[in-house]
Amino acid sequence: MFSIIPSITSLITREPKTRAQLTEVLRDAEDRDVLSSDMLGMIENILQVSEMQVREVMVPKAQMVSVNKNMTLDNVLPVIIDSGHSRFPVMAHNGKDVVGILLAKDILKFFYKRDPSEFKMEAYIRPAVFLPQSKRLDILLREFRVNRNHIAMVLDEYGHVAGLVTIEDVLEQIVGEIEDEYDIDEEDTHIKKLNDDAYIVKASTIIDEFNDYFHTTFSDEEFDTIGGIVLHGFGYLPKRGETYKTQNLRFKILHSDNRRIYLLEVKPIKKKKSVKTEAAR
Repeated sequence: MFSIIPSITSLITREPKTRAQLTEVLRDAEDRDVLSSDMLGMIENILQVSEMQVREVMVPKAQMVSVNKNMTLDNVLPVIIDSGHSRFPVMAHNGKDVVGILLAKDILKFFYKRDPSEFKMEAYIRPAVFLPQSKRLDILLREFRVNRNHIAMVLDEYGHVAGLVTIEDVLEQIVGEIEDEYDIDEEDTHIKKLNDDAYIVKASTIIDEFNDYFHTTFSDEEFDTIGGIVLHGFGYLPKRGETYKTQNLRFKILHSDNRRIYLLEVKPIKKKKSVKTEAAR
């Protein structure tokens, strides 16, 4: 430990005057094993976040998973279950304005000792936080922490809803992609078998590897990965929970953002057995 102190002292005494000089000092520290490569990467990401704006990481309005103010419990539950999200913008009757936020945990009580007919959306709408697209990410992160908030609605220059941003969107710019329970560890294969009917597949899986595993015939002339094939099949960037069927396989989006697809669930489509009928005599 004491051997590190002189190295740190030498870094401080160099007194970098600009961000470029600071980065140079940090990289020199990594070369001398004062900083790990992971720590250096995180510090560089923090410096970059201070220059980024919300517009660069937000989820566009077209890709938001939201609920409507006049929805019943029977309408809301499928949205929550299919999306896997925990927070949802609540849209006004006109479908354009956001009137608040619905937390999935607030309606869990209706699964236990509550009458679904008692559900009134207005009673569970929490206030929404609104902010401009130009807000810096480092400032937003501080506000998220201070206010204990996890989601905010993003407004364009005309005051219209342009999208949303979550604390996870900001943190991922610093620490990298935050994996969930569906993600495959780096040391594992790109394809993970859950059971005979379901597989978890990284969208970055090379098409040849995918074809060999599933005995499919996807072409690699236009795309390199299975994610490219699926994205082309949708014709747009799909959201979590959306499905696409081709070559007797059903692809379900498990993880995607406003930039690309990350993870897929793949299930073989079982052929329906034909029922033979006795010819009429």
